[in-house]
Amino acid sequence: MSSRRTETGGRIDRLRTIRFTFDGAPYTGHAGDTLASALLASGVTLFGRSFKYHRPRGLLAAGVEEPNALVTVLRGDVREPNVPATMVEIYDGLVAVSQNRSPSLAWDISAINQLGGKILSAGFYYKTFMGPVIGPLKGTRFWMFCEHFIRRAAGLGRAGVAPDTSRYERMNAFCDVLVVGSGPAGLMAAKAAADQGARVILADLEARFGGSANWSGETIDGAPAAEWAGRIVGQLEGNDNVRLLPRTTVWGYYDGNTLAALERVTDHKEVPAKGEPRQRYWAIRARTVVLATGSFERPLVFPGNDRPGVMLAHAAERYANEYGVLPGARIAVFTNNDSAYRSAVALKKAGAAVVAIVDVRRDVSSEMSRLASEAEAELLAGHAVVATEGGKALTGLKVQRFDLTNGALSGDERSIHADCLAMSGGWSPTIHLASQAGAKAEWDPGRQAFLPPQPTQRWIGAGAFTGSFSTAEAIAEGRAAGLQAAGGSASPAPLPVVEAAPGDPDPAPVFEIKAKGKSFVDFQHDVTAEDVRLAHREGFVSVEHLKRYTTLGMATDQGKSSNVPGLAIMAEALGKPIPEVGTTRFRPPYTAVSIGSLAAERFGDLKPERLTPMHDWHIDNGATMYSAGLWYRPMIYGLAGETVEQAYVREARATRESAGIVDVSTLGKIAVQGPDAAEFLDRVYTNMFSTLAVGKARYGLMLREDGLAFDDGTTWRLGEQEFLMTTTTANAGKVMQHLEYFLDVIWPELKVTVTSVTDEWAGAAIGGPKARAILAACVTGTAVDNATLPFMGIVRGEIAGVPVMICRLSFSGEMAFEVYSGAGYGTRVWEALIEAGKPFGLVTYGLEALGTMRIEKGHVTGAEIDGRTTARDLHLDWMLSKKKPFIGSAMMDREGLISPERLQLVGLISLDNRPFNGGAHIVEELDEENPHDSIGHITACCYSPALGKYIALALVKDGKARHGTRAFVSDPLRSRSGPIEIVSNHFYDPDGSRMHG
Repeated sequence: MSSRRTETGGRIDRLRTIRFTFDGAPYTGHAGDTLASALLASGVTLFGRSFKYHRPRGLLAAGVEEPNALVTVLRGDVREPNVPATMVEIYDGLVAVSQNRSPSLAWDISAINQLGGKILSAGFYYKTFMGPVIGPLKGTRFWMFCEHFIRRAAGLGRAGVAPDTSRYERMNAFCDVLVVGSGPAGLMAAKAAADQGARVILADLEARFGGSANWSGETIDGAPAAEWAGRIVGQLEGNDNVRLLPRTTVWGYYDGNTLAALERVTDHKEVPAKGEPRQRYWAIRARTVVLATGSFERPLVFPGNDRPGVMLAHAAERYANEYGVLPGARIAVFTNNDSAYRSAVALKKAGAAVVAIVDVRRDVSSEMSRLASEAEAELLAGHAVVATEGGKALTGLKVQRFDLTNGALSGDERSIHADCLAMSGGWSPTIHLASQAGAKAEWDPGRQAFLPPQPTQRWIGAGAFTGSFSTAEAIAEGRAAGLQAAGGSASPAPLPVVEAAPGDPDPAPVFEIKAKGKSFVDFQHDVTAEDVRLAHREGFVSVEHLKRYTTLGMATDQGKSSNVPGLAIMAEALGKPIPEVGTTRFRPPYTAVSIGSLAAERFGDLKPERLTPMHDWHIDNGATMYSAGLWYRPMIYGLAGETVEQAYVREARATRESAGIVDVSTLGKIAVQGPDAAEFLDRVYTNMFSTLAVGKARYGLMLREDGLAFDDGTTWRLGEQEFLMTTTTANAGKVMQHLEYFLDVIWPELKVTVTSVTDEWAGAAIGGPKARAILAACVTGTAVDNATLPFMGIVRGEIAGVPVMICRLSFSGEMAFEVYSGAGYGTRVWEALIEAGKPFGLVTYGLEALGTMRIEKGHVTGAEIDGRTTARDLHLDWMLSKKKPFIGSAMMDREGLISPERLQLVGLISLDNRPFNGGAHIVEELDEENPHDSIGHITACCYSPALGKYIALALVKDGKARHGTRAFVSDPLRSRSGPIEIVSNHFYDPDGSRMHG
């Protein structure tokens, strides 16, 4: 391979040589190179293999839109697949490998797929693997046979299995103006806003600010555009009110002008500096956003347009001007617009021979003819490329006369020898973020492109993003956008003067050259023009269905290069104009986002950890923790050598004999306040709360609108207009949504506010025969005797100098009290209670003991309130008020909800003294060979220290009538069956004497 590096030019540091490997072979490049430019400089033309046909593919683009040259970057055993080589900055020691090939990139055995022809056309996956109707592989068996091979072939890069040891960070930022994109429009917008005193963030996905100014070859205010851009960046760096974020992709636009961004902090470094993360996730909340995201050049669709050596014209120009790399020695240009002529001149100046400019337009302006002469290129107006030649590199192309009015080809084919073909099919504004922000894109027939929609949030567009493709227009729009975003007035200062090549930005409406051979629309997924027409013939006329049926614009591409050509071909097949066919809505993320950056500091977690205020105390004192809903909670406080069962039996027995304490900070807590708070609670709960006295609590039940049980808990009346509602731990968020919905949508006239205060309170429940004595030993400022603190009463006092609120209520069935304090004082109060309880034999207990005691008592939780049960099923019909309507009251008496055959809550006792399993079925007749006729299932189970037996709660058909009868548990998957007795769900202290005593 010969070097294609130019002797001079480019914005690379030729004095710094960098060594890296690609597919195990050593290469060198210079500081400022991307992996793509460095390999291209070394003469590499083959970068990857396509997804379906495994066709050889080279570089198409020079930026984030690159669909072909996807590589896997290796850092030790950690793999990062599907990274565009155009976005990988080389560094010493970089190791990258190609993808989707075996055994090598040059010799890929799966390239045999190219012989598949129409068998592998659009939708082949759906049509092929339905299976033959006869033979041993009938029906789904054929699919099951093929599945193993399909899964091995699926995807592009291969994900790694080694843990990622990199560190990630998360940042929140607030600004007056966020500018996305740092081309001439973005730079001017940022400067104009900053000069007005606005707090500005300027983000660009490239390593170097300036955008097209870095490679356009234009002059601005008499200086090269790149120098002008560098000067503006220097001025911005000196402003305290400006934050510059290079290598930062703004990938999501959400409600409230909140945008998500990913900063690649050290991906370009061999070794991060001390304390540096690999990547940083930004959540940016901006008053106004300026979108200056530029545009993408589109490919033309013609036979052989995917051959290595065929690339976009602006990409070829950028490699020459920014990286000092010639994409070929003999370059041909194929275009439907004027912008490619500037590229031809730039390539000629860089040292390439531009052998021909092929333009589908017969009438080419005199300015373009002059540029063609300056490039010393033969101008073939009214012609089109109809084929390319070569294998793993381009060797030539064929052209033919082309009629712009009807797309017809005529005359003899002519061969042109070239090792690079630079094509330009027009430009598509990068409207992804604007589309995410809301509203539909608008078609511009002149630009032959979708322009941004009308803003539905506070954003302003500038530059090529709006369809203004000249640098002079971009600068003017950028300054205006920055001033408007910052609330300033028009600036009297003159705009920078731009010297640029002439050109009309409007392309000819030509997207496809119809000739013999495969013409690719989506290079990454091997979607051809014929695939699009096939989708139309098979009835997939919606653009969303087209996308999914053909895979057009999926994966890393997301329609960046393939969207408009595909829509144009579909529109022609439908006989409709492109705007009538429409476009798919762009969704976040704009580019791939690492899961590590989203998790950020919570490295190693699959979901966030919610920790109670006493979490560290639990860990320090031997608790075994586990995830319960959204929280980490103690399971047991095990002693040496104890099993889980032995530990929770000991904890539960000790609580019933003396006293126990449990962390209940996780209970949902919602402040309900306002003049109509009591009326609101009457409507929300099935029982009455407006009659509740101040300083008292009441147990309440909520139903859904369909009459099924939703949640239960206690609500405390702290004042005439102030209540504290508690919910189950798992349903805290759902109940909050439920309340907000009814206040916002159904009863907006009610003067009520609801506020989640779950995290504001730490809670400890202390229960058992000696619980009151323990409280009396440490509470000051109030008595806790029965007269002062009766059942469901509330008092306020202090423990260890900390204000606390105490309510006498019980979940364990024992006399018990819930003690709430501010979250920041939770551990202090907890430790004071434990110290006071030592003389009384107080034990700490976890969720297993808590669950045991609640099962013994027959209390329900989410295991029984499972979205299918009613109040009557759970024997809570005594809570259904007959004096008022409430949510669900209109639907709770439907025939199906009052059927006598419904599942009802019962208790079970194991008669073979073996443990139960949750979810096991109950049957009247045991048939281990053919389990059938379930009459119910177990919801919760444990060993009961109070009864000395294994017990369970269950939902059983006609359960109340079965008390005292026998049946069987049937659990074939866990090999458990045996006799049981069905009893009341109230196993222990059914009259509540211990709780009220």
